[in-house]
Amino acid sequence: MTKEDKQKSELLPAWPFNWQSLDKSFENFRREFEKSFSSFPSLSSLPKMTSLSCDLIDEGDNYVIKAEMPGIKKDEVKLNVFDNSLEISAHHKEEEEEKKKNYLRKERSEISYYRVLPMPDKVVPEKAAAKLTDGILSITIPKSTPSPKPKSSMIQVQ
Repeated sequence: MTKEDKQKSELLPAWPFNWQSLDKSFENFRREFEKSFSSFPSLSSLPKMTSLSCDLIDEGDNYVIKAEMPGIKKDEVKLNVFDNSLEISAHHKEEEEEKKKNYLRKERSEISYYRVLPMPDKVVPEKAAAKLTDGILSITIPKSTPSPKPKSSMIQVQ
């Protein structure tokens, strides 16, 4: 071993490698990381952003999008249709207060939905239509170029 190699090896940290000590190190790091964020104010006052479950159906001439939006009223929905995408957003806020003799109850709930869906083909935004029924938003958007009808032929099973 040369003098230079010996100096390099002396600079390397000595790590007694075993899984137990590695796990302990990561656990300490995680604990310190979480502790550093504990002084931040709670984010519970922000509206709850939930994922928007959508179905995209190709009907040949149109795309039909069905989105689940429970608890949302039609005047709380905003839709923007572009040549190649659809932007859906909704925001619902509710407050309830009940006062009795020595009792006060006040509850608030807030929910928001947001999603941008890319369309597989160009669409005609001006002819889009939407309807909200029982928490299901149905949007119909005509395609710029309808899909050709698939050709089929009967095959006999032998």
